[in-house]
Amino acid sequence: MTQHTNLDHSKHLAALAKERILIMDGAMGTQIQALGLAEEDYSGHGATQKCRHHSDHPQKGNNDLLILTQPEAVEEIHFNFAVAGADIVETNTFSATTIAQADYGMENAVHDLNAEGARIARRAMDRATAIDGKRRFVAGAVGPTNRTASLSPDVNDPGYRAVTFDDLRIAYGQQVRGLIEGGADLILIETIFDTLNAKAAIFACFEAFHDRGAQLPLMISGTITDASGRTLSGQTPTAFWHSVSHARPFTVGLNCALGAAAMRPHIAELATVADTLICAYPNAGLPNAFGQYDEGPDDTAGQIAKFAAEGLVNVVGGCCGTTPDHIAAIAAAVAPYAPRQFRDKVAA
Repeated sequence: MTQHTNLDHSKHLAALAKERILIMDGAMGTQIQALGLAEEDYSGHGATQKCRHHSDHPQKGNNDLLILTQPEAVEEIHFNFAVAGADIVETNTFSATTIAQADYGMENAVHDLNAEGARIARRAMDRATAIDGKRRFVAGAVGPTNRTASLSPDVNDPGYRAVTFDDLRIAYGQQVRGLIEGGADLILIETIFDTLNAKAAIFACFEAFHDRGAQLPLMISGTITDASGRTLSGQTPTAFWHSVSHARPFTVGLNCALGAAAMRPHIAELATVADTLICAYPNAGLPNAFGQYDEGPDDTAGQIAKFAAEGLVNVVGGCCGTTPDHIAAIAAAVAPYAPRQFRDKVAA
């Protein structure tokens, strides 16, 4: 995608955000689990499109790899969320870094995962737009990795770190460059449990933007890990905002971890301090004893509608356990409400 097109999409997205609350998609993992895929489906053995990257590791559970081995299935999931009402659909690249893919021996696939992941999402959005004329956007999803730069994984060695800032910066840079090449309209740094990881991702984004000549909007989304109202690395929502505000993100917000009811006070706190758009996409409640999410579309939508009624949000969607039915219900529930208003310090 050219720089001109990225700029055009950015302006259109910003204009839409002033008119109404924007809708994000729901949980990719939930939809993939429903497909009941086996090891050979993940690895591509016997598939129509074989993966040109190989590993001796089992691949079942490597959802990102389905971009290469089951592209039609991934595209259909994106498409279903789009026609359900999503304006912004995330690529299936949550774990598409060399750090996360090391668990599967698929580090060499990272560039292809991200570039193809963005292309697949774009195709799905274009299909939906051809039906209803509604313009949609692809968010390149950047997950936190499975390592933390702020905390030691060894209780006997508090000073030890399993990853460095530069390790993360390099890994995120590879990912973001692939997403840009594939045509992502914006970059979503999500499920942030360690703000130092997020800072490495932000730094990598701006390096990639400079190298590619493509400045994309950033969405930054943290996750509150327990009843203390803090991230895993110990920050309150206010502290989290002040740590990432230098990036001038298009949105800041929270996702995952909590259902909407438990997320509300933390979103309200962010809304009082952030001079940018607020994004919230909670889980469909908390998982039950079997790891399943029982909160139905109307329940989730009703709780998120309260966010909108209180003027707290600009972008909403769903995380773990949310389906296209959840997204359709959320879109309908927030439609009567105006987006949150704020005073932009840059504009002021």
